Amino acid sequence: MEETQLLSWPVFRSILAILQWWAFNVTVIIMNKWIFQKLDFKFPLTVSCIHFICSSIGAYIAIKLVKIKPLIEVDPEDRWRRIFPMSFVFCINIVLGNVSLRYIPVSFMQTIKSFTPATTVILQWVVWKKRFDRRIWVSLVPIVGGILLASITELSFNVLGFCAALFGCLATSTKTILAESLLHGYKFDSINTVYYMAPFATMILAVPAIILESGGVVTWLYTHQSVGTGLFVILSSGILAFCLNFSIFYVIHSTTAVTFNVAGNLKVAVAVIASWAVFRNPISGLNAFGCAITLMGCTFYGFVRQRLQQNQQQVTTRSSSSELLPLVNDKHDKA
Repeated sequence: MEETQLLSWPVFRSILAILQWWAFNVTVIIMNKWIFQKLDFKFPLTVSCIHFICSSIGAYIAIKLVKIKPLIEVDPEDRWRRIFPMSFVFCINIVLGNVSLRYIPVSFMQTIKSFTPATTVILQWVVWKKRFDRRIWVSLVPIVGGILLASITELSFNVLGFCAALFGCLATSTKTILAESLLHGYKFDSINTVYYMAPFATMILAVPAIILESGGVVTWLYTHQSVGTGLFVILSSGILAFCLNFSIFYVIHSTTAVTFNVAGNLKVAVAVIASWAVFRNPISGLNAFGCAITLMGCTFYGFVRQRLQQNQQQVTTRSSSSELLPLVNDKHDKA
């Protein structure tokens, strides 16, 4: 009986981690859409800046006061040379995501974001001349095809929102690639990443937010009927945005890579259904079919990538073992 309970606890912990990740992610997306659409607070730079301020404070409390995770020390020079460029790309990614939410439905935005694996592969192939297995390219076909079908049949299509979401995928891919090179030697978890990047991101966004949106924000404060409720919702979205970063850290450490990939794709489906239930944006049958094809393509891509990594690790292990064999045989012969 005790053995069964011990075996079931990791499964229960993984399910709990996935569910709370879904909850935070879907809630933040819907709240941001609510802010732009229902509260008429159409200032994506300001919303993003508030999110980064909340994340900076939350990461400081988590590491310095509560000490959930130990702080990974980074040289001041490396902070500007390595972390600042990533923070800049991170800002672009968040802002573009919020801009797309202002103009297009959550369901369409989430479908376009599923294009990120394709942009990552294409970017590495074009810029870094990296070669990929043919199976990787094949796995991208349903992703691209599904997004094309969803875009053509989207009833609430908006060019600016579509471009913002598409370039957001490119920014996400760039951030992922930069992380591999700029943070080489630093094993950052999610909390440490937010601790170092969020203050830089706040600094980067504060100036353009003040210049471009401060007048509109002041007007909104004077003209909106329920300012207190609106500000509470906006601040709450910032707090939940930090909780989302922490939930990503928890789910990564509680699940396998394959489970994380599948859960991520199912999360998109949950976000689409939840957003439709709240905002009732029209979705055609072909549009839903295109979204489903994209999600299946992302799952297939994650499966192929995982299998290729496992095969590469097996080849490396075998080659290391074969290098040791001649030494053993040589020693045996001499004996």
